[in-house]
Amino acid sequence: QVQLVESGGGSVQAGGSLRLSCAASGYTYRRYCMGWFRQVAGKERERVAAISAFGGTGYAGSVKGRFTISRDNAKNALYLEMNTLKPEDTAMYYCAARSDTYCDGPYNYWGQGTQVTVSS
Repeated sequence: QVQLVESGGGSVQAGGSLRLSCAASGYTYRRYCMGWFRQVAGKERERVAAISAFGGTGYAGSVKGRFTISRDNAKNALYLEMNTLKPEDTAMYYCAARSDTYCDGPYNYWGQGTQVTVSS
């Protein structure tokens, strides 16, 4: 049974930093593309960053240069380092897994989310 559990969310002032973590279990983690998504109530979910099974990364334009996605296959863990946070980064952040080595396409599994709130 696939399980994704996020942690590390919280409240921070603009300009601050947070590091999100996602603990994965129940599947062969190293073979899957992993991604971070975020959603604000009433808006569509947005893919923030993704990392393929081979380590290739991609970012939304709004976070490029500020956020860094990484993975530790030995620990079945996914991370999102978020720097220079802005109020518009406020959202629920979700970890997601796609049952493919590459990240083009829908994601199959989702965590419950962790809230990030950035105050001005």
